[in-house]
Amino acid sequence: MSQIDVFKKELEQEGNTTRRMLERIPDDQYDYQPHKKSMTIRALATHIAELPGWIPLAINTSELDFEASPYNPVHISDTAELLSYFEKTLAEGKASLETANEAEFGEPWILRSGAKILDTLTKA
Repeated sequence: MSQIDVFKKELEQEGNTTRRMLERIPDDQYDYQPHKKSMTIRALATHIAELPGWIPLAINTSELDFEASPYNPVHISDTAELLSYFEKTLAEGKASLETANEAEFGEPWILRSGAKILDTLTKA
C-alpha cells in the first residue's frame, strides 16, 4: 500500500469521526466559551472543519507564513453551515491526494511567522 493510499484511508476514517463530532454542536452554543482564555465553540469547530483544506497547502507549497498570509477563518453561523464547510474542505483534501506526487512527501515544509520559524516538517 502506498503512502498516499494510507493517507486517503486515514482521511476517510478521521473524516467520519470528525463529522460525527461536528454534527453534535447545538446551533445555540456557537458563542459558548468555557473560560475567557478559551476559544469559542465557533472558533474551535471552524478550525477543525478547515483542517482537511490544509492538505493541498502542504502538498502544493513549501511553507505557510502567517505574517504574509494572515489567518482569516470563515464565519460559521450554525451546524448545517459547519458541516457543509467541512465537506468542502474534506473534498479538497481528498482531491489533492489523488494528484499528489508521493516522491515530494520527503521535502521540507515550513510553518513560519515572518523570519520566525515555528516548525519544519516534511510534507508528509
